[in-house]
Amino acid sequence: MQNTNTIDPAEVAKFEAMAAEWWDTEGKFKPLHLMNPCRLDYITTQIAAEFDRDLSQAKPFAGLRILDIGCGGGLLSEPMARLGAEVVGADAAPRNIPVAQIHAEQSGLVIDYRHITAEALAEAGEQFDVVLNMEVIEHVADPQGYLTACQQLLRPGGLMICSTLNRNAKSFAMAIVGAEWVMRWLPKGTHDWAKFITPDELYALIRGAGLEPVDRKGMIFNPISWRWSLSARDLSVNYVTASVKR
Repeated sequence: MQNTNTIDPAEVAKFEAMAAEWWDTEGKFKPLHLMNPCRLDYITTQIAAEFDRDLSQAKPFAGLRILDIGCGGGLLSEPMARLGAEVVGADAAPRNIPVAQIHAEQSGLVIDYRHITAEALAEAGEQFDVVLNMEVIEHVADPQGYLTACQQLLRPGGLMICSTLNRNAKSFAMAIVGAEWVMRWLPKGTHDWAKFITPDELYALIRGAGLEPVDRKGMIFNPISWRWSLSARDLSVNYVTASVKR
């Protein structure tokens, strides 16, 4: 199984520079901290539905092996571990890994964090029940090759959750002008609008990788309540998808 490396070094360098701030709720990753409850709502609901798990139980994801690609400081890896899953957190930016490891240790969680790519994990024959692929695809050099590696990492019956940003005038206004230039939530240049992907494009890429899309929802930010929520209709800026390996 031969995979090309889809890592974009310039994109990795951007997140390397921000590594120490992952767990600062008022720092450069404030948007992700605000979005995290909404992301987790979608992720946990989809996993519970696909694997028939009861979220009211103490460790509903016990027995599931979950890969968090582009794990950063562990904002999604830690909740998955708390829900009982065996978690591997992978990131192409080496400085993110010790930050994630230290925070997991302080939190009393056992998480297998690795400085490694999706392609390298696939080459090694690693297999997972769930692949979390959140806000990564808009930063890779070859989206189709990257999603193919994700598909190879899934066991038959496995589930991939993939989120990204739509490409349109509204997403440019919100994600780049608003978040980077006006609010200064993120350093200028964090996102490249040309790399944003429309929902239909993403569905085509997912199918091209050998997965079957089963759901997609928008994630909507309310500037009055400062909360994110899921929408079945509005996929105009941030959105998230679920797909399965039959």
